[in-house]
Amino acid sequence: MTFGLFAWLPNFITISRLILTPVVIDMMVLDHWRAAFVIFVVAAVSDGLDGWLARTFNLRSELGAMLDAIADKALIVSIIGTLVALTQIPATLAIVVISRDVLIVGAVAVSSLLDRPLEIKPLRVSKATTVAQLTLLASVLSQQAFALELGLWVDMLEAAVAALTIASASVYLWRWVEHMRQ
Repeated sequence: MTFGLFAWLPNFITISRLILTPVVIDMMVLDHWRAAFVIFVVAAVSDGLDGWLARTFNLRSELGAMLDAIADKALIVSIIGTLVALTQIPATLAIVVISRDVLIVGAVAVSSLLDRPLEIKPLRVSKATTVAQLTLLASVLSQQAFALELGLWVDMLEAAVAALTIASASVYLWRWVEHMRQ
């Protein structure tokens, strides 16, 4: 069975996640936390859905992989930055998360500039990092949306996100150094 007719679907879902990102932020800033939570959950679920569709029906593309990474970064970094601005999470956590992404983008850029292109493949630790980050964001949003008291849970998630983000950054940095040495 051919799925050529639906080859656009994973990329459409990914682009939709990009479009939903500023909507979530707007809802947060306007103090519409329930709407922000629901839209965020839709965007987060779409992250798994587009990848599943691409893998299951062999609809993978280089463009799709690039768009997916951009959409993930846009969603997570934008919401973390907004939560810091709204004093919902510590700035140090945002610095760790954003620094990892800058490190990865910088490594890819330097490798390309030096004509040593680096293929970035998602690692298990980076997938775990993304899941932890999305879980933390959903928890903080739900805490605001439904007046929940998730203090210890959120504290544990913040620690897990920090640890996984640092571990992921370290592995990517180590792989980049090894790549550049060859």
